[in-house]
Amino acid sequence: MPTTSGQFSRSAMGNAPRVYPSDIQPLLQSILATLADIDQVHETEVAIVRNSTADEWLKQSVIRRLEERHRERRAPYVRQLEAVEERIRALAA
Repeated sequence: MPTTSGQFSRSAMGNAPRVYPSDIQPLLQSILATLADIDQVHETEVAIVRNSTADEWLKQSVIRRLEERHRERRAPYVRQLEAVEERIRALAA
């Protein structure tokens, strides 16, 4: 049964040991929260541009730049996430 933090309680899992060190979950939550924040800012910026009265060619140009900046801002966090996922796989092996 999940607890309010989203974790499974020890009683619901029996006495199963943790599969990963306790530092991994907070790290995952932090990375995912940062990615969500980046995505939210990006979606807001794109919506502002789309709803503007600028010419369509200008909107598309600005959106392309926003998309590139979005990818660049996400990239280091995606790499961190991949590293954590690899660490989890290694621990599970």
